Amino acid sequence: ARQPLPHISTLALAPIMLLSPLTAGAALVSPGKLYLGIDAGTQSTKALVYDANQRAVVGRGAVSYEIIESDVVGRAEQDPAVWVDAMWRACREALADAGGDAASRICGIGVSGQQHGLVALDASYEVIRPAKLWCDTESAEEAAELSKSLPVPIVASFTASKLLWLKRHEAAAWARLAHVALPHDYLNYVLTGELVMEGSDASGIGLLDVGARTWDASAARLVDAAPR
Repeated sequence: ARQPLPHISTLALAPIMLLSPLTAGAALVSPGKLYLGIDAGTQSTKALVYDANQRAVVGRGAVSYEIIESDVVGRAEQDPAVWVDAMWRACREALADAGGDAASRICGIGVSGQQHGLVALDASYEVIRPAKLWCDTESAEEAAELSKSLPVPIVASFTASKLLWLKRHEAAAWARLAHVALPHDYLNYVLTGELVMEGSDASGIGLLDVGARTWDASAARLVDAAPR
């Protein structure tokens, strides 16, 4: 059952899409239909076409890319536009590999990808700056600070630490920040025009009350206490 959560106080985090274990896998596969899978990784974006009737992958595509070169210790960033371009190209390749009328037979799309990365968006959902990836450790100091106040340890990979880093180091970008997404959340937004976040991915941000399955407003205030 889909239950989008509203944005919390000061951090405009994406609403969470919660899927019931009983319904998440039900009615997703229709015999004779094709399904398109997309995976946005750190080094490449891959796509495949799955034939539910044959129970087999019938098309594959992949596009590689690099992390932006930097002399800054711990920095690992990518331009989300690179992911979008790679997604379109990988999908075209997979559909061409599947052959025939594959594109017209696609009846479902699934998107997965690298966790924890910070995609900072403004009020118009435009990308503000390059995305800080899960392997970016510039926010190690902020992670250690947040860990002292949160019930679970926060490492530099977690998005919460990257948000606090952004606030402290890039004031202009922070001032524009209106929405926060993970890498594949952003691709889903490009595909659908809707910004949502899956619950298990949300837990990797570091600001989720896992038990209640809601954003933890008190944790978010550790990053930004000022109302917007």
